[in-house]
Amino acid sequence: SYTLESMEALWVVALVMAVAFILWAYRWSHPKANGRLPPGSLGLPLLGETMQFFAPNPTCDVSPFVKDRVNRYGTIFKTSVVGRAMVVSADPDLNHYVFQQEGKLFESWYPATFTEIFGRDNVGSLHGFMYKYLKTLVLRLYGQENLRAVLLADTDTACRATLASWADQPSVELKDGLSTMIFDITAKKLIGYEPTKSSESLRKNFVAFIRGLISFPVNIPGTAYHECMKGRRNAMTVLKRMMRERMADEGRQPEDFLDVMIEELRREKPVLTETVALDLMFVLLFASFETTALSLTLGIRLITENPKVLEALTEEHEAIVRDRKDPDAGLTWAEYKSMTFTSQVTLEIARIANIVPGIFRKALQDIEFKGYTIPAGWAVMVCPPAVHLNPEIYEDPLAFNPWRWQEQVGIKKRMRPC
Repeated sequence: SYTLESMEALWVVALVMAVAFILWAYRWSHPKANGRLPPGSLGLPLLGETMQFFAPNPTCDVSPFVKDRVNRYGTIFKTSVVGRAMVVSADPDLNHYVFQQEGKLFESWYPATFTEIFGRDNVGSLHGFMYKYLKTLVLRLYGQENLRAVLLADTDTACRATLASWADQPSVELKDGLSTMIFDITAKKLIGYEPTKSSESLRKNFVAFIRGLISFPVNIPGTAYHECMKGRRNAMTVLKRMMRERMADEGRQPEDFLDVMIEELRREKPVLTETVALDLMFVLLFASFETTALSLTLGIRLITENPKVLEALTEEHEAIVRDRKDPDAGLTWAEYKSMTFTSQVTLEIARIANIVPGIFRKALQDIEFKGYTIPAGWAVMVCPPAVHLNPEIYEDPLAFNPWRWQEQVGIKKRMRPC
């Protein structure tokens, strides 16, 4: 009958769809490669292992996502995040190889969600000449010459003023206080922004941005990701307005990095576009204050919990002050370079802090490494914490021990290891 024939047709369609889905799911979990793929799982189709990847890590240790898979598969494994197959490297040799072959076998790459967050024309998404060109511009601000001539003195002055203001308060929210201090220093150098002279709270927009930075990318009201994108839009509105105002002021003398960007935009044949310049300013503001504030907050906690480190630091700094003609004088470049134990403490804080959990690159061709194939077009996530906290490289890796860096900074063993 017609009804029977219709039912049979529906069954056939359902069967075909089921077979097609099974084949698609199989191809998803078993991608083709001209060689042996690293072990691991690509998770569910499209979703992959995204939920596990974005799970928070409340400790200084390697993230559970990476740690569990290294224990299961080894230091090189495959996964899939936000719909993209990738190889994760917790292997020191592969990490070094990826950076060594930058621009040859690998290029900078970030997931689409990161591109949306930081801008499609951010410096991490650019390659070749444009990347080198922007890097040269940035070094004019953060290079050693400017650090020695300007940034060191300005930072010293700002730190003294902040500490003096904290001394009059019953308590201080350390992370927030450090973020405010560093943001004010950075924003003034980058865009001449001073919060006391502005009706807009630029930092407030960056705080909203940061809270949703590492979150599941669902852009609907009420989610952390939505607030992140809203914070970015608001911050970009402020930056764009400032840029337009300065572009209209042709008689303005260069004072900060934004003025440098505008000079480049005014060239007869500019290399920069306004969009690239704005995205660069946004990324520099974010990277300059948030990562530094996080590292300093953890560093102060680690120093506070280790009296021997605090004692050695105090001894080194007091010796510098005693040798000064004026004890209240600002920090000089020679004094900064003489701080050998301070350098060790800084290296140890950077090793443990691991502010950047992963650095992304993309393979430009099929790459063979340690018996595995990384297919062309696949992403590679280099995982610095897995190396910095590797017990085969660093004895007792979670212990805060600045003395482990004595030989690396080339000083005599005149301090007793902790």
